[in-house]
Amino acid sequence: MKKFILMLALFSAVLCANAQIATQNSNALDNISLGATVGVSTPLDFNSVFPLNTNVGLRFEKDFTPFVGMQVEGLAFLNDNHFSNIKTSVKATNVGLNAAFNLSNIFFAYRGTPRFFEVSAIGGIGWLHTWTTSKNYLSAKTGLDLAFNLGKNKAYSFVLTPAIYWNLHKVGDIQFDKRGAQLALNASFIYHFKTSNGTHHFKTYDIGVMNDEINRLRGALDECHRQQPKHDTVIVVKPIERPSSFNATNNAFNSDVQWVVWFAKASDVLTDEAKAELNLIGQDMVVDVTATASPDGTEEFNKTLSQRRANSVAKYLTNMGVKVNSAVGNGVDPERGRSAVVVPIR
Repeated sequence: MKKFILMLALFSAVLCANAQIATQNSNALDNISLGATVGVSTPLDFNSVFPLNTNVGLRFEKDFTPFVGMQVEGLAFLNDNHFSNIKTSVKATNVGLNAAFNLSNIFFAYRGTPRFFEVSAIGGIGWLHTWTTSKNYLSAKTGLDLAFNLGKNKAYSFVLTPAIYWNLHKVGDIQFDKRGAQLALNASFIYHFKTSNGTHHFKTYDIGVMNDEINRLRGALDECHRQQPKHDTVIVVKPIERPSSFNATNNAFNSDVQWVVWFAKASDVLTDEAKAELNLIGQDMVVDVTATASPDGTEEFNKTLSQRRANSVAKYLTNMGVKVNSAVGNGVDPERGRSAVVVPIR
């Protein structure tokens, strides 16, 4: 039980180590490899070690992630130790489908490029055919891939594979028995084809770093919003004439008086705050209205937008009973940007 808990803890630590690293999605033809294999083997029971059985073959690989892959391997055994004095040049053939688990990446994380030396655990099932009696057997393979990744781009690998090839039917019922097994040491030279990302392997990105950058940009954007006005454009309304009926008990006439209202970006609709400001204007006043737009957008758009805003204010004031002498949209104010100042007519 303690060993099981220890294994769970170790596995959890491995997951946490890799949790912040994600690999770029790949298509079906990415991360495939092809290699040639040569090797020697001898019966696992060591009753007859020599002559060593030589073998040659091919191996095709597909990596689904930096941690898990698949291998298809085909071998031809050329000597007859343990193959009952077969007279053909090829004594037996074995075709296997194996899973591969990259232990180096699983336990020490994958950082975007293969290490010079990596260890993978391999195992799978296959079909063994002997050429004396043309019999077929269910086979299996267990072993390790000791890979040396070569070149600047790690496009090539030299792999040593100590493994056991099991003949699961050799002694009757399906079982792993050394009397029906070969202990082998193979060497393979493998080429990793270029992938759609321009490399020969998986590309990665660090989620933690990306999240930090996103949070930094979000904070900068929030700070920018805090420093900017809530609305886009200002309209200034100033009195240009003291009407004869002006009530001095209200606001005394002052040529410096002006009323400023704001619009939302790209809008000519008066907000409730804008209406409240315009309601302060006396009904017996005569005013000029000038509107502007922010620098965003084209010159034609800003000119049209500013005129619509001026018209919107003029219409509201007219409905209040205020006389509007002029309503002009000036586009973008070159000096004050989002604001404009109206000089009273004397």
